[in-house]
Amino acid sequence: MQAKGRLFLIPVTLGDISPLEVLPLSVKKVVEMVDDYIVENEKTARRFIKSIHPAKAQPTLSFSTINKFTESSELPAFLQPCLEGKDMGLMSEAGVPGIADPGADVIAIAHEKGIRVQPLVGPSSILMAMMSSGLNGQNFAFNGYLPIDKQERRKKLKDLENFSIKNNQSQSFIETPYRNNKMIEELLVSLNSRTKICIACDISLPTEFIKTLTVDLWKKQIPDLHKRPAIFIIQG
Repeated sequence: MQAKGRLFLIPVTLGDISPLEVLPLSVKKVVEMVDDYIVENEKTARRFIKSIHPAKAQPTLSFSTINKFTESSELPAFLQPCLEGKDMGLMSEAGVPGIADPGADVIAIAHEKGIRVQPLVGPSSILMAMMSSGLNGQNFAFNGYLPIDKQERRKKLKDLENFSIKNNQSQSFIETPYRNNKMIEELLVSLNSRTKICIACDISLPTEFIKTLTVDLWKKQIPDLHKRPAIFIIQG
């Protein structure tokens, strides 16, 4: 019986920075070895591969694309190279695969098919924000995107704040970068003056900004985060 290939979970940079400033050599070694990839965007994936291994022959590479238009019925076929004994790479658009990322569905199928899943070390904005927040890293939750509707979002923020107080649990979430400033406004209006908020943006980049203050103190120094990738963490 033919041995199956491995599915490597390949992290990428969180922005425009040299890969080897934030990624270990093990990532470069895997990219040198692997020719079959599952990615969100072929163009940006090729650009990343070229940046970390310029000598890689691009015409030999094969890509399957997973995004909001991909049907779930298509996913099992993406792993065919693994079933034929070839190692594959799964890449997110930014950071690590499988965390706030559609690649989680592919990883689940890999487990079902008995394919070894091998994660590689790399930057996770969610984890790095939590690490540097000074908030409860023993008990925390990531909530993805909050509702867009203003009233629903305010209710969700109060629910998260109350849950945080009751369970001593930090609550993190993200917003579309062009709506970040509106999110900050909502946080300062909706939350208790003593609730702590960590705002972490441009993580691992030269423009990195990470700060934790109470709502009262944030009102005195509101940052401009327009179009800057950010993580928000609150703790009541």
